[in-house]
Amino acid sequence: MLAALSTQAFAQEAGASRLDQVVERKVLNVCTTGDYRPFSYRPGGANDFVGIDIDLGRSLAQSLDAEAVFIQTKWSDLLADFQSKCDIAMSGISVTLPRQREVSFSAMYLVNGKAPIVRCEDVSKYQTIEAINQPATRVVVNPGGTNEKFARTKLADAQIQLFPDNRVIWQEIAENRADVMVAESVEVKLQAKLHPGLCAVNPDQPLQYGEMGFLLPRGDTAFKDYVDQWLHLAKATGEFDRIFDANMK
Repeated sequence: MLAALSTQAFAQEAGASRLDQVVERKVLNVCTTGDYRPFSYRPGGANDFVGIDIDLGRSLAQSLDAEAVFIQTKWSDLLADFQSKCDIAMSGISVTLPRQREVSFSAMYLVNGKAPIVRCEDVSKYQTIEAINQPATRVVVNPGGTNEKFARTKLADAQIQLFPDNRVIWQEIAENRADVMVAESVEVKLQAKLHPGLCAVNPDQPLQYGEMGFLLPRGDTAFKDYVDQWLHLAKATGEFDRIFDANMK
């Protein structure tokens, strides 16, 4: 009987899709980092995640008559953890060609390029990549994701400082231990609201174009079609905008 099959055995059935597995087990396993406000955030000591992608994950699970279970990962482990533990990854994830070689992506749900955040008195000083990419500039970055890749490739002449906790990395700039961080424009806009004295630099004219999507199993057309249709309806009905706006406050 289908109901008696283990998840592993079910996955091996001819034509089986992750869509069928989630419906059968009534659990949607979601990989997320918990360090990337406003998309996925887990305050120190908290028992739950909050954010745009967390709310979207619960919405997707509900549409499947399932429960969303969030599994914390790190940016450096994102692909490996997704492939071994999760049905989908939702964490403000940038669509990149290297990631696309290993996994699939949902339809893009947000255009969100890279923009700097600096002390407000330094906004005029760091307007361009060329202005930031100087030996005296201290660029702080969280390791393992596209922020580090951007810094390594575009800001190689600056002093690149790795800081492991993306939840409090902004204090490095506020307290003058670093000068600049380059991250997604939505993120720097929110962090500028949350940290008086920090300002996003031209977030509506980012330094690099970027898109965000959800990581999906490679080759699973049925599951991708379902996720894309759910996302389309969430946008068409206004649910996506309500979730986005609520998490940007």
